[in-house]
Parts: sequence; C-alpha cells; structure tokens
Amino acid sequence: MKNRSRRSFFKTTAAIGAAVTGVTTTAKAGPKNILSPDRMGVLVDTTVCIGCRNCEWGCKTAHDLPAGDLETYHDPAPMEKMRRPDDTALTVINKYDDPEKPLVPTTVKVQCMHCDHPACVSACIVGAFTKEENGSVQWDTDMCIGCRYCMVACPFQIPAFEYHKAIHPNIMKCDFCKDRTKGGLLPACVDICPVEALTYGRREDLLRIAKERIRKNPDKYVNTIYGEHDAGGTAWLYLTARNAKELQFPDVGTDPMPGVSESIQHGIFAYFVPPVALYALLGSLMWITKNRQHSEEEGH
Repeated sequence: MKNRSRRSFFKTTAAIGAAVTGVTTTAKAGPKNILSPDRMGVLVDTTVCIGCRNCEWGCKTAHDLPAGDLETYHDPAPMEKMRRPDDTALTVINKYDDPEKPLVPTTVKVQCMHCDHPACVSACIVGAFTKEENGSVQWDTDMCIGCRYCMVACPFQIPAFEYHKAIHPNIMKCDFCKDRTKGGLLPACVDICPVEALTYGRREDLLRIAKERIRKNPDKYVNTIYGEHDAGGTAWLYLTARNAKELQFPDVGTDPMPGVSESIQHGIFAYFVPPVALYALLGSLMWITKNRQHSEEEGH
C-alpha cells in the first residue's frame, strides 16, 4: 500500500512539475480524453417522463448516498423549485409548467452531460478528470488536489464539492454508473425508469432513434436533439416538445467548451510562473496530507 501511494505521489508531482517548469505550453497534465465512435449515451424523451423521480432514488441507492424510502420520491413538492445536482443528489428532476397546457407540465432529468469534449477535463491541471472510451467522464480522487477548477469550467454547473467534509472531500457528479455498466448492467436511473423515458446505448444509435421519432411525430417533438451538437456534443441527448430556452437548457453554443477553459488557463498562468509554482507546492502538500490522513484511517 505504501509503495503504491508513493508511486501515485510521484506521478502527481511529476504532472504538477510539468506545469511549473513550463515543459508544456498549457497548465494541464495531459489527461486521457478518448472519443470512441462506439461510446455510449442516454436518450431522454421528456415527452414520456412522468416526473416520478424514481431515477433520483435509484441513483442515490446505486452510489450509497442517503436515499430514504422510494415512496417519498413520488411527492412532486420538491419539483416546485428549480434544483441542481449536488453532493447529496447526482441527478434531479425539474418541472416546467406550460401556460398553454397547465395540466401537462414537462419534467426534465438533470445530471452530468458527459461531454464529448469536457471542459472539466481541460480545466483540471493535474489530470484528475478523464473522458473514457465508453463515453463517460470520470474523476479520480487520488489525483485531485481540490482546486475546483472543474466547477468553474463546467457550462452545465454540475460538479459539486463536499464542503461539509474537512477530511477527504470529494468532487461529486454522475459517473455513468461505471461499476454497474462494467458488469453488463444498465445505469441505475435507466434501469428503474417505469415508462422507459431513458434509453441507454451507443450514441450513434441513439441519434438515429431520436431522429426517427422526430420524423414519425413531427407535431410531437421540436426538431432538435439537445446534446447532439451542444457544447461540441454530449453523451446525454434530449427529445423535447418545447424549445430549449423554455426548459432552461443552457445555451452553450456548438463549440467545444475546452477552448474556453484553456483560454482562461493561458491567461492566468502564461506569464505568472511564481504563482503557478506556489500553487503547485500547495497542491502537493494538500495531496500528501489527504493521502496520509486516508492511510491513517485505513490503519485504524
């Protein structure tokens, strides 16, 4: 265990050192960012969603978060105000009333979009975020130094930080149920949806399914698939009967977000080597302290 921790430490400090000494022209650590043609995704048909919030309960249960009884999630009261995923809920359902159809609100699931070109991956200076071959965007607690640049960079305001934890806080976000899918299971939210509003599959196949639904039901759907091109493309795709603005989908444009985050990094770090060195030193100390505390906890 000690040898492995030491190896991890040297890997991390080497990545930080590269940023300090200017070995690369950017401040990031060269994380894995795979864009496979076979990457997976989820198609959300908001015209089918009934707002039961089963997905919220299923997600919490799958990630060992306090969930309570499933029956309590059928209470629509929490949807009366707009919510965002946080460190206690990796996905939430929001409700949007339609003035023309007051009895038929639209309910929309919100979670990490698992972007094709993730801003969080680009913004992280130690490579704690990666875009995996299966399409998911993952976070590595052993690499993270707690800078929270990912929270600033994300155009969808998704990563959440466990501020209440003084020791070993995590960045919290949907991980695409990596443990379940590795074992051949569906993501928990997809598996528990009683009306099949969520479809898990290859992103290319999901786009074909979505376009076919629009072709067959032009009066039912807006002729746009949110996530197909937004922010350079995302793993989560949405079919809707109302325009994106009415459902408060962020207007992020079609350009990949890393261009924005990298510009910010260049502006901050390009000509200020001493602050970068100081930050790297502090980051290294944070990493050592966090892992020492973690090792002590395991030893008890």
